[in-house]
Amino acid sequence: MGSTTLAQYLRKPIFRIVSEAARNLGVRAFVIGGYVRDCFLGRENDDIDIVVEGSGIALAQEVAQLIGNQTGRHCNVSVFKSFGTAMLRFQGAEIEFVGARKESYNRDSRKPVVEDGTLEEDQMRRDFTINAMAFSLQEEDYGALIDPFGGIRDLSAGIIRTPLEPEQTYSDDPLRMLRAIRFATKLSTPEMTFTIVPESLDAMRAMKDRMSILSKERIVDELGKILVTSHPSMGFFLMDRTGLLEYILPELLNLKGIESVDGKGHKEIFSHTLQVVDNVAAAEEAAIAEGTLMDYSPGEDGDDFVQTVRTSPCVWLRWAALLHDIGKPGSKRFDPSVGWTFHGHEVIGSKMVPKIFRNLKMPLNEKMKYVQKLVGLHHRPIALVDDEVTDSAVRRLLFDAGNDIDDLMLLCNADITSKNPVKVAKIRENFEMVSRKLVEVEAKDAIRNFKNPITGEHVMEVYGIPPGREIGIIKEYIKEAILDGRIGNDFGEADLLMRQKAAEMGLTPVGDPS
Repeated sequence: MGSTTLAQYLRKPIFRIVSEAARNLGVRAFVIGGYVRDCFLGRENDDIDIVVEGSGIALAQEVAQLIGNQTGRHCNVSVFKSFGTAMLRFQGAEIEFVGARKESYNRDSRKPVVEDGTLEEDQMRRDFTINAMAFSLQEEDYGALIDPFGGIRDLSAGIIRTPLEPEQTYSDDPLRMLRAIRFATKLSTPEMTFTIVPESLDAMRAMKDRMSILSKERIVDELGKILVTSHPSMGFFLMDRTGLLEYILPELLNLKGIESVDGKGHKEIFSHTLQVVDNVAAAEEAAIAEGTLMDYSPGEDGDDFVQTVRTSPCVWLRWAALLHDIGKPGSKRFDPSVGWTFHGHEVIGSKMVPKIFRNLKMPLNEKMKYVQKLVGLHHRPIALVDDEVTDSAVRRLLFDAGNDIDDLMLLCNADITSKNPVKVAKIRENFEMVSRKLVEVEAKDAIRNFKNPITGEHVMEVYGIPPGREIGIIKEYIKEAILDGRIGNDFGEADLLMRQKAAEMGLTPVGDPS
C-alpha cells in the first residue's frame, strides 16, 4: 500500500477539526470516496465522506462540539441510528460520518449484514477503485493517500473497475452496475472518455437479471443522475449494450431498428432519441451559462408566478427528451406514396407517460404532467413550420404550453436531427420564424399565462344567475375568440362579446327593462 503526501487537497478547516476530534476519541479517521476522486479531477465537491474506525456518530458529535467551541455557534448533527451514520454542515460543505464496515449479503436481498471493520475492509466493500481512495487525517501521516486498489492509476487512465471481482461486487449490490455506467457517463470529458473494463461489462451482461431485486426508486435516482450529465446518450447506449435497459426502461427498446418496405426505410428512432437528449443537454447547459432560461413557480397568492433564472439542469426536461418519440412504434404506418408515417405519435406518447412513471414509481404530480405536456406538444412548433404561421396558431401554442413554452421550444429545436444539411437549414430558418412570432404575439396578447378577462363572478353578477353550464359556455366562447384573434385580450372587448353571446342564449342583464 503506497502513500503520497497530498495535504494540499485538505486545506478546508473541517479536516483539521475532524483530525483533532478523532485524536480526542482515540480513533482513526479518513476522507474517502467522491471527494478524494474529485480532488484529483480538479472538480468542486462539497459532499465529504468521513470514515472512522469506530463510531461515526460519536465522531460527528465530537466534531460538532469542537466547531461550537471555535465559532461560538451551535452546530447541529443529524443522526441516523439505523444506518450508524451522522451528518452535519459546515462552511457550505455537507459532511457525512460513518464507521468503517465490512458487509455480507443474502443473494435475494439488498440488505447487508453489517459489522464493524477496518479501513482496509471498508475500502474492499466500495464500488469502484476510483471511489475507494482515502486521505489520512492522522497527525503522523496527515494527507497521505491510501490507495490499495490502484484507484489513482485507473483515474489517470479513465477506467471504471471494481476493487474485487466484478461478479462479487455486482452481486452484493446490483445497483453498482448502473452506477458504473453513471460514473463512466458523468466523468467523461471531450479530453478523456471513461470506459468500463471488459470483465465488468461481461459481468453485467451475465448478471443483468439481478436488477430485479432493486427498488424502482434507487434505479430512478441513478437514471436521473445520468440524464443530467452533459452526454446522457453514453449511459443509455451502455445500458443497451449490457442488457440492463430491458429491466429499466423496456419501452425504449421498442424504438430500436429500421424497417424497410420497397426500399424505403425510416430514421432509427432509438439513436435519434438519444441524440435529441444530448442536444437538449447541450442547449440547456448553454442557456444556463448565459442566464437566459427561466423557471416559474406559483406566487404567494397561487395565481401569479415568480420567475427565476435556471441555474442547474432540469431532469424533467431531460425525461421529456428521452420520451418524446416513445409513441412512434404505436403509430408507425407504411404509405406507398409517402413512405413511413408516424401520425399522432405525440398523442400516443403523452398517454404512455403516466404508465411509464407509474411503473418506475416516479411522481404522478405536476412533474409528470410537465413531461406529458412536452411529449404531447413537441411536434406542434414543427407543424407550424410546415403550415402558415398564423397569429391564431401561435396564440394556441402559447396558451397550451404556458410557462413551459421555452423548454418546449428548446426540445423542438433539439429534435431537428436530419442528416440532410439543406433540409436542416430550411427547417431551422422556419423554426426561427416561429420563435420570432412567439415573441411578437406574447408581447402583444399576453397569452402565456392566459387569464380570461371575463370571470364567472362577473357573468353571474351581470345576469343574476347561479353557477351553471351557461357560465362555462360564455367563458369558453370568449377564450376561443381571443385565441382566434377575433377580439383582443381586453376586458372591454370581452364584455361586449359576452353580452352578444348571452343574448343569443336568451340571458338578460339584471335590471334591463327589455
